[in-house]
Formats: sequence, C-alpha cells, structure tokens
Amino acid sequence: MSEMAHVEKTYSTQFSSFRPLVESKSAPQFCSCRGMSPKASHSSTPNNTYVPKKAPSSVGEEKLGAGNLLYQINGTNSSLFLRNLRLLDAFDDEYGGVIVDSERLPANPNVFASMLRFSIYHWKAKEKKGIWLKLPAEKSDLVPVAVTEGFQYHHAERGYVMLTYWLPEGPSMLPANASHQVGVGGFVINDENEVLVVQEKYCAQPFTGLWKIPTGFIVESEEIFTGAVREVEEETGIDTEFVEVVAFRHVHNVAFEKSDLFFICMLKPLSTQIMVDDHEIQAAKWMPLVEFMVQPLIQQDCMFKKVIDICIARLGKRYCGLSVHQLASTFDGRTSALYYNAVDSQHSNCTGN
Repeated sequence: MSEMAHVEKTYSTQFSSFRPLVESKSAPQFCSCRGMSPKASHSSTPNNTYVPKKAPSSVGEEKLGAGNLLYQINGTNSSLFLRNLRLLDAFDDEYGGVIVDSERLPANPNVFASMLRFSIYHWKAKEKKGIWLKLPAEKSDLVPVAVTEGFQYHHAERGYVMLTYWLPEGPSMLPANASHQVGVGGFVINDENEVLVVQEKYCAQPFTGLWKIPTGFIVESEEIFTGAVREVEEETGIDTEFVEVVAFRHVHNVAFEKSDLFFICMLKPLSTQIMVDDHEIQAAKWMPLVEFMVQPLIQQDCMFKKVIDICIARLGKRYCGLSVHQLASTFDGRTSALYYNAVDSQHSNCTGN
C-alpha cells in the first residue's frame, strides 16, 4: 500500500475557541479549543466549540483504519465473519473527533457504503465525537451514500463538499459555516479584583490547564455585545452587562481558510454564583487578577499579554474602549449597532481626571 497522503490541516480560531472551529491553526488562541473552530461561521453556533484539526503527531498517535478489525462476539473470535469489513482511513483530531482521509476513499459507492457504515459503528464504540468527511468533486457519487447514512452538509467549495456526523446523544457541538467567523471573549472582573475564568474540556495539548476568559462564537443575526453576554452566561452561569469592546483581532486563512474576527469585550458582573456548562467547560472560578496574569502561557504569549494589559489599563481608566450605540441609517432604513469611543460625551468614566 502506498504511503498515507498528508491530511490537510484545519485550525481553530485563535482566541476562541481558541471552537475548532471548534479551527486558527496558527496564531495564539484565547481558546478555540472547543472542537475544531472547522465552531466557524462564521456566523457560528453558540457553542462554537468544535473544530477539525489533526492532532499533533506523536509516537502514540492512533491511525484509524487501514486494516481488518478483530472483534469478539459472544466470546467467539469473529475475524472470519468480519474479515472483509474495513475502516475508512482517518485520523483523530484534537477534540475527540475523527477526520476521514479524503485521499484514500474507495471509488466504488457500494464498498464505500459498507466501510462507512462499519466505521460509524466502530467510532461510536470508541466514543468519538464529530466525523468530518471531505468528498472531492471526482468522488461526488459518494455524497448520496454519506447522506443516506446520516451525514449532513456542512459547506461546499470549488472542488469538494464537506459533510459532518455528530455521534454522541444530544445537540451537535460542530460549528456552522460561513464566509468568516466572529468570536467573542468576555473579560469579567468583580469588586474583589477577581477575574471570571474557565478551563475548556476540549483543548489543544499546549493549552491544557490554562485558565482563560470565557470565549465563543456569535450566532447568525446576533450582535457582538449580546453574543459576549450570552457566551459568558452559557459557560459559567454568570449574568453580565456589556461595557465596551476593548480590542479586536483579525486574522485570515483559519477555519476552512476563512477569515476570523475576535472581539474582546469588557463586561460587568451582575451575579456571582457559578454554574458550569459541563458540555464544553471543565471548570470555572473567580481568580485573583494577579494570579491570572502570571500564568506562564499568558506571560509568554505577546498577544495574550497585550490583551490583558489593555483590560487592566481600562480598569485603571487609562484606556477607552468602544461602547455600543444603536443608530438608524437612511441608506437602508435599518437600526444597527455602531461601536465607537465616546469620551467627549457623558461616557467619560473611561479616562482619569
């Protein structure tokens, strides 16, 4: 058999989610750990937490497929019964899911149907999460087979169609798709100078154990400020009030080679009792600001550190962010949210006297 072709990498959003999406695959993420940012709409799902990304290679990396499997049925060796059943070649991603190798798909639809059915059965038994199946144009006759087996369309580009399958019970944590994705992060600090932080359940290895601000993706037709409030409430149970956008980052060629925008929002806490969303969050707590800042991953990453420095400057009234204002335009007759610095008005509490 020829060598396994290199599987195209997809990366999760940097800050968020550093959702997969959820998916930058290169710049520092505030955590898009949620499944592959591919949570990427770019209008993405509220949980924007899952993104296909090939796990870093290692000695223990598991290659899924390429061989006959041996099962026990009622204590009996069933290799003769299953000798013709094979798994599709695939790789684990960083978030508990599977990425099928699109360059090693069988050409025959009947063979593909049998292998796909058997692979789904195997991956369910292994408690995998989402399956990402990229079918190139030259194998478009496999699309109806995948749809019949329960796969759903995710997105299509010139030359291929991407389909997904969510294996666990409950709503899918896989991200929606669009031309770009918009992520939000909520910096919430209480009167005791404690920051609201979380540890994500599905996160790239280098970020395991990192305490980060709550992050996620806004959903279709959702405003940035309401998305930030919603994400914080969903992940931690804390009610907040939007104050300002203090910074935003724009990066290209991330999830599915789309652009990614990530907004850092200052939020005011309206409650204190934490209730963790155990679907995607491992833990949440109020952490002293000083303790949060000295985490090695924050100190060693110039983007992380700069964002925290900006938030601290805002707390000290040495920096002004962008507040939201609802304004109407005669061009389209619609009211929309405009974010701007309003230090020349009654919003003068962001600068020192």
